[in-house]
Amino acid sequence: MTYIYYNQRTWNTGTQESQPQIPEETIELWKHVSKKGNWRITELPNGYFQTECKDIGKDAPWKDVTRRETIEGAERAIDSSIDHYKKKLKVLEGPKVVKTFK
Repeated sequence: MTYIYYNQRTWNTGTQESQPQIPEETIELWKHVSKKGNWRITELPNGYFQTECKDIGKDAPWKDVTRRETIEGAERAIDSSIDHYKKKLKVLEGPKVVKTFK
């Protein structure tokens, strides 16, 4: 059963066509949000802190992402989001050889 699941859920490294095709716009968004300079924290009137990410583009608006009770919690949420998107970008590199045998 594990082999069947593995066979259906992994990339076939033999051909380019077998890899999932992710739109270039999505990849650019992942690269954009994986940089901390594109994030900010704002304080709301109710005392909560809101994390916001700048949309792609020179004069693009900021989009709210999450709300937290403390500024430390908001920064942790940003760091978690950045880690998440960096992992997504790493997956796009495909499998890497970690050991070979002779």
